[in-house]
Amino acid sequence: MYPYYFDWTYILIIPGLLLGIWAQYQVNSAFSRYSRVQTRLGRPACEVVSDLLQRNGNNQVVVQRVSGNLTDFYDPSKETLNLSENVYASSSVAALGVAAHEAGHAMQKRDNYAPLKFRSAAVPVVNIGSNMA
Repeated sequence: MYPYYFDWTYILIIPGLLLGIWAQYQVNSAFSRYSRVQTRLGRPACEVVSDLLQRNGNNQVVVQRVSGNLTDFYDPSKETLNLSENVYASSSVAALGVAAHEAGHAMQKRDNYAPLKFRSAAVPVVNIGSNMA
């Protein structure tokens, strides 16, 4: 038969893989650029986001540091907002943006935002593709 076999699923996988690589490059590039821009507050992202959550009545969320670069995430099952090493103690525009984004997920849980439930259910499945990319 044919010495080489072409699997047509590559037509679906390769564009998705390339899109994932491009998106990750864009995120890293923007974070790198804006991590050099300091805020006027001069306070670290961990303090700012804790204040933000408390002022909006979300006192049960614990803000903590996790290892890695841009490994920030909100865990609704443990009520923890996990900020990566390069975000936690930084007072850059990029760090505050990332921290505020994650705090938004905590606020969505407090408000019982229905799409967050879908997102929480989809995260394990999406992480597989994300890690492969």
